[in-house]
Amino acid sequence: MPLIPEEPQIHESVPGPRATPAAGRTAPTPRPVPGPGPRPAPRRPGSPGPNRGSAGTSSAQSQRTTSDATKPLPTAPAASAAKTPAAKATPQIQLIPATVEGALDAADEAVDLLLDSGRAPADILVLTTGEQHPWAAHELSFGEASYWAQHDAGDDVFYADADADRAKGRPVVIVAVNGGANDAVAHALPEAMGRAGTLLIVCGDPKRINTLIGPGA
Repeated sequence: MPLIPEEPQIHESVPGPRATPAAGRTAPTPRPVPGPGPRPAPRRPGSPGPNRGSAGTSSAQSQRTTSDATKPLPTAPAASAAKTPAAKATPQIQLIPATVEGALDAADEAVDLLLDSGRAPADILVLTTGEQHPWAAHELSFGEASYWAQHDAGDDVFYADADADRAKGRPVVIVAVNGGANDAVAHALPEAMGRAGTLLIVCGDPKRINTLIGPGA
């Protein structure tokens, strides 16, 4: 590429007498620095271009511009994705080995550990497959109305039977497999998983539980 001669640097003028061109002489007009080659001046929008004797070219460009302007804008993928509801995440499952007689104690210990770790009491639901939890039996002695009122308030740990349809889901569900027929337990475990938001804890005999829920559960 040919080199472009450097223009003389322009320094800020210093106050003082300035040289006056001699009378009768005209100051030379600075000429533009030559570039690498002749470059035509860019055509302004709306100004007619050079007449090359081809009217078809101008017509084709006009049709192409009109066609591009009438093309529909592509649909943003985010808009369609926003209409699709997010699928419910599968809760994490923890199995705490316990006998039928010790399942309630294991569930109570799990509750204590969750509370000590900072989990809110209202986040925890404890379900039993056999005998009722002592807390539930005590509260039900005052009537089902007050018992379920505490459930609806949702401000503390709640204990209920695994087959209680009225019990709503919570972030953490603990199932104490403290009895019940195999069919009832096999039905209660998937129901408990559906109620659990993030964590499902099952306290019971691992061999029995794995047999009831199956390998694909």
